[in-house]
Amino acid sequence: QVQLVESGGGSVQSGGSLRLSCAASGYTYSSNLMSWFRQAPEKEREGVAAILKDGRTTYADSVKGRFTISRDNAKNTLYLQMNSLKPEDTAVYYCAARSAYWYWGPSLQQSDYTYWGQGTQVTVSS
Repeated sequence: QVQLVESGGGSVQSGGSLRLSCAASGYTYSSNLMSWFRQAPEKEREGVAAILKDGRTTYADSVKGRFTISRDNAKNTLYLQMNSLKPEDTAVYYCAARSAYWYWGPSLQQSDYTYWGQGTQVTVSS
């Protein structure tokens, strides 16, 4: 049974920072594509950042220069460091992972992912 469990969400003021974590279990962690998505109220879920096992990353334009995705294969954990947070970053943040090997560059397409976490709320106040 594959499980992805996010943590680290919370409420911060604009300009603040948060670090999200995603603990993976029952899953061949080190061989796959992983990412963070987010969904704001009344909006579609969107890709935030993705990372491959070899460390290659990609980011949504809205978070470039502010967010950093990373992974610790030994700990089976995915991270998202979020700095200079803005009210528009308010959303539920989801961790996602692909089951099959991914041969291309890091992807922010939802359809490329197999497993999803339950989400963690991030609220940024102005």
